[in-house]
Amino acid sequence: MTSDNRPDMLLSRLRSAEQTACDRLLAEQSEQRNWSGELSTSALSTATATMALHLYVQSGRAGDRADELGSLVRSGFEWLVDHQNDDGGWGDTTRSFSNISTTMLAHATLTAVTAVAAAGPNREVDRLSEVLAGSESYIERAGGVDAVLARYGTDRTFSVPILTHCALAGLVDWRRVIALPFELAALPPAFYKAVRLPVVSYALPALIAIGLVRFHSRRPRNPLSWCIRRLVRGRVLSVLESVQPEHGGFLEAAPLTSFVAMSLVGCGLADHSVTRRAIGFLADTVRADGSWPIDTNLATWVTTLSVQALGDRLPERDRGPVLDWLIGQQYREVHRYTKADPGGWAWTDLPGGVPDADDTAGAVLAVLAVSGDCGSGLDDGSAVSRSVEAGAGWLLSLQNRDGGWPTFCRGWGTLPFDRSSQDITAHVLRALMAWSASSAAAVERVEIPIRRGFEFLERCQRDDGAWVPLWFGNQHVADDENPVYGTSRVLAAWWAAGRQDEPSAVRGREWLARVQNVDGGWGGDADAPSSVEETALSVEALLGWGDGESKLPIGGKQVVGGVEWLMERVESGTWTKSRPIGFYFAKLWYFEKLYPLIFTVAALRRACLAGLFTEDSPSRDPLTET
Repeated sequence: MTSDNRPDMLLSRLRSAEQTACDRLLAEQSEQRNWSGELSTSALSTATATMALHLYVQSGRAGDRADELGSLVRSGFEWLVDHQNDDGGWGDTTRSFSNISTTMLAHATLTAVTAVAAAGPNREVDRLSEVLAGSESYIERAGGVDAVLARYGTDRTFSVPILTHCALAGLVDWRRVIALPFELAALPPAFYKAVRLPVVSYALPALIAIGLVRFHSRRPRNPLSWCIRRLVRGRVLSVLESVQPEHGGFLEAAPLTSFVAMSLVGCGLADHSVTRRAIGFLADTVRADGSWPIDTNLATWVTTLSVQALGDRLPERDRGPVLDWLIGQQYREVHRYTKADPGGWAWTDLPGGVPDADDTAGAVLAVLAVSGDCGSGLDDGSAVSRSVEAGAGWLLSLQNRDGGWPTFCRGWGTLPFDRSSQDITAHVLRALMAWSASSAAAVERVEIPIRRGFEFLERCQRDDGAWVPLWFGNQHVADDENPVYGTSRVLAAWWAAGRQDEPSAVRGREWLARVQNVDGGWGGDADAPSSVEETALSVEALLGWGDGESKLPIGGKQVVGGVEWLMERVESGTWTKSRPIGFYFAKLWYFEKLYPLIFTVAALRRACLAGLFTEDSPSRDPLTET
């Protein structure tokens, strides 16, 4: 830390850092005044997209696009070769540790397209042999197919697509690929919960396409199963076609779209309209360096986070355009893919998104914040009022029996996205409380759901005081968990409810204060390397929603250390580098350009509002002035 800890100098540095952070975040706005961000390039996405394009070209059905798509195959191949980790594996991002899933995908892709890539420029056979030998060694050490199956347990959403990819490359026997009951997709959506599909609710396209190629490649022993699946083949293909967005990309995600495309090619359906549109999406979303991101963008999500982080720092001239843009992203009809009711928001402004609880909660909070209506009465039937009421109603309909909230759909089964999660529940509670504060009509509707939501969070709290999130993992922590993120997000709900002095909230803040690193920052847990994202979230969680009168009896000196840590990064210009963060219950990794910016703005702005480094602030504690 800096040696000059005089309160006046610290206050001056805080204000300067906060101004710098706000200016940088505002500079990232688009012409429409929203934010789009930039997702990390993904080895997983690049491997799957390259494989899908390769198989499509090799099918002979690419026509006059063969040269164009073949060029994309070569550039994707070369990117993978150039980004292999020293241990022979690949991680999901260029900053991620190697993992068995992405390594098997990349190895299979390189093996399958070696003949094509070897004919390209500047590729030597010896170099390719070295790369493949390294990845083979990594896979053998990690445990191969068995390790992939163990990584995901009973959830087949990723393990079966990964093994299908490898089987299409000729590296895994089809007997090791678990057959998916694609015939269930022929049932009306109302029955999906009852039949307990072995994949998460949003993975229906993979269930169909991968189920079909497995059926095509290995005939089931049971003749009745063969007959049923043969009979419903056309029906499920029609279902698949009906849920595909016009531009071809399922969920805006290259991996899911690639798995569908390669599977259809693998069972002789390269000419199918779903295949052609999926290939078109992959060709349209490749980056200049030959790679693909994990998703196209998180525009709605990062816009809602930016609006909340900036608060009154968002210029008045931008408020109307941002509000109109946010309301314009709300779904007005039953979603043709997940069959979700109207009222929710997805993470993106693009057609491949699907509504979910986290993004809907963020949108409700952002619409209220940017409209200026929170706490001032919202029962006038305006566009804002209707939008917020529809969003809050959508969230209320999603609450599970245990009082918590899942991600996408209520009750498809027992898989992680269907179960209640702690971070999402806390976010939803904040949105419902904000709606209740702005609308008298909302008070009775949310009273019991909010109570049940807090009871769920109390039950889920670990004995040491922490909460563990579903969506955001940390690769430096055991089991890839991130209790710092989870605890900071759950504490936000307690602050918003004015319940920060209740035992659960106190224990959570005490835990968060204890796991601060000696350098003043926070990682995902005790002793994990400090990051801008987790330090900023921890600072905000400990400062809470108080004003200048807050004396911060818990975590005061930790807050000061965390703010100084952030200020030093802003001053040195190192605060904008993102760290990999896990989603899909910490088994898939990405990083987002705007996360460190957004979280730093929120933390430093909160520190300014709390009166940090003024005469009555926690910085006057002698323990902090050493």
